[in-house]
Amino acid sequence: MYTWWQRLFAGICLVVLLCVTQPSTAWADYDKQTLIKADFSHQDLRDSNFNQSNMRYSTFRDSNLQGVSFFGTNLTAVDMTNADLTRAALDSARLTRTNLTNAILEGAFVTNTKFDGVIIDGADFTDVLLRRDQQLLLCKVATGTNPKTGRNTRATLDCP
Repeated sequence: MYTWWQRLFAGICLVVLLCVTQPSTAWADYDKQTLIKADFSHQDLRDSNFNQSNMRYSTFRDSNLQGVSFFGTNLTAVDMTNADLTRAALDSARLTRTNLTNAILEGAFVTNTKFDGVIIDGADFTDVLLRRDQQLLLCKVATGTNPKTGRNTRATLDCP
């Protein structure tokens, strides 16, 4: 039979063990920062904020960017190869010469997003609502199939 303090101590140890072994939420705030040539490769940045930041020439290669907010962010020449941008907010962002090879943008928000000279080979745009002019622009360069989701880029863009 254990005493009350032994049960309490065992309970505290269990809570500490669970907190230490559980993956942490990967939230960070990078709003309104100049992060030119920053390397965020292979990172779990779920639900982080990069709103109105200057991210030119930065790298998010193989990163988890689910739910990340890039509202009004300069993403010129950013490498997002193999990035998971599921439900990311890219509203009013500037994606000029951005590399989205094999990126997953499922359910991303792209209102007033400017796509200019982007690389989208194998990108997955499932459930992304695009302005018609941006859809047609992306359809001109859409090729490949996403290796993770198995979806064809042109099909996810609903290209004519």
